[in-house]
Amino acid sequence: MTHDFHELVIGGVMFAPFIIYAVAALVIILGLRPILHLVGFASIFSHVSIAELSLYVVVLGGLVLLA
Repeated sequence: MTHDFHELVIGGVMFAPFIIYAVAALVIILGLRPILHLVGFASIFSHVSIAELSLYVVVLGGLVLLA
């Protein structure tokens, strides 16, 4: 059985690409939070949660385009 996507095999377990993307997204989001706090991201916008969500969507969208 062949697949059209590349998979990652760790310890004999095959992971589909979306698992890799989910882990990368989690790492990016957890890495961006302290950086946004240090830069003072909250003081710039009136609705910080919407601004953060928009930034995460842009970064993750870029990740999908690069992959």
